[in-house]
Amino acid sequence: AGGDGGPPAPAAPGRAQVFSTVVDTFLEKLVAAGSYQRFANCYRCFYKLQPEMTRSIYDQFISQLQTSIKEEIQEVKNEGNLEVLFNSLDKIVEEAKNQEEPAWRPSGIPEEDVRSAMVPYLLKHRSYLRKVLKEKEEENRKVAESVLAGRDRIAELQQLIQARKHAWQ
Repeated sequence: AGGDGGPPAPAAPGRAQVFSTVVDTFLEKLVAAGSYQRFANCYRCFYKLQPEMTRSIYDQFISQLQTSIKEEIQEVKNEGNLEVLFNSLDKIVEEAKNQEEPAWRPSGIPEEDVRSAMVPYLLKHRSYLRKVLKEKEEENRKVAESVLAGRDRIAELQQLIQARKHAWQ
């Protein structure tokens, strides 16, 4: 087996995986915050009369709460296309790791930000337009030379026609 000798570095978890972990941690903390003991304390009278029923109601409540939250989060993920966006963001970050120069950041002054973004584009466009202008001027020069050559040829032919006409008469 070839390779560079060392095991590959473990890849950092993707944003989608981090998001799922955060949601799971949130649910765990929510369930912990709404512990059975707190639930029983809130419904103390009912707990004293029916402790098994109180436990059953709590278990159903927590189960429904977790299911409902997971469904809502899954719906948000689906509607917002979060999996694809997270993967796309991971890809952008991975590609940016190889860049040596820092990424552009807004200065907070809109005029300068627009200028810094537009000036390079406009300079490039001006350069392109100058190149096209030179090409058109060269093309027009060649066409003008062709027209002048055609006029000279017509003048020569007219003189030749006049000369033959005089010779014939």
